[in-house]
Amino acid sequence: MVFTPYDWNQHLAHKSDYVEDRLREGSPVVAVSFDEGVLLLTARKSQRKIFEIYDRLMYSAIGNQADIESIRIASIDFAHQEGYGRSPDDVTVQRLVGFAISPALKRAFNDATSGPYVLRAVFAEMCKRPEEDLFLTLNYDGEFSVLSGGAAIGGTPDHEEAMGQVLSSVTGDQTPGLGQAFEIALHAWAAGRMQTGEGDETPESTDPETRWKSFVKEALQTSIVEAAVLERDTRRDRKFKVLDTSPYLDTILGG
Repeated sequence: MVFTPYDWNQHLAHKSDYVEDRLREGSPVVAVSFDEGVLLLTARKSQRKIFEIYDRLMYSAIGNQADIESIRIASIDFAHQEGYGRSPDDVTVQRLVGFAISPALKRAFNDATSGPYVLRAVFAEMCKRPEEDLFLTLNYDGEFSVLSGGAAIGGTPDHEEAMGQVLSSVTGDQTPGLGQAFEIALHAWAAGRMQTGEGDETPESTDPETRWKSFVKEALQTSIVEAAVLERDTRRDRKFKVLDTSPYLDTILGG
């Protein structure tokens, strides 16, 4: 099959429209660096969404569950090969995404004979100090961004812009503790999710703090808040830990 430049551009545009439409209703994922580690938070209805990749790396995504799982497995395989062939210190999120995952997504997106990955992902790397922690957001076409302090992925740019405004509070000389980071991440998740208009019956005139918390309470009737951390100074063999979110939710939402 021969493509003219116009045909090629149309082909990519159709693929992009297809994926964006599939991602639109995805539950956002928020990452925040805190004093003792890195936090990933989202809400889900069924399948688990936050995963350990390697000793200091974790991952989450929105999109097609099969594609999310495919990238998870590929990421684990690459990380362990790097750790075995080089050293654990050489397993970084930039090498993982830049050398292994991003090129694969780009090839699939540009291939006229195959379907694209329906996926938007965030990878987190915990370093020795909070200011060194790295976050990479990865798009279905292979493009990625490197961030510090925190990151968020959502179904549309509007969702991500709303979450970014909340995450901008993670600034200054004082790094948040886990409890504060959890609240910031939950607030950012709600800000992104409310952009869909789903289930938000709280009047616009309501105090913003009350509004997002009311939205979360309503969302919890059909969804589960999932959160996991990488612990910076743990004595456990594994730094990855799935959190019991109930105490944090009770404190933030008032029981």
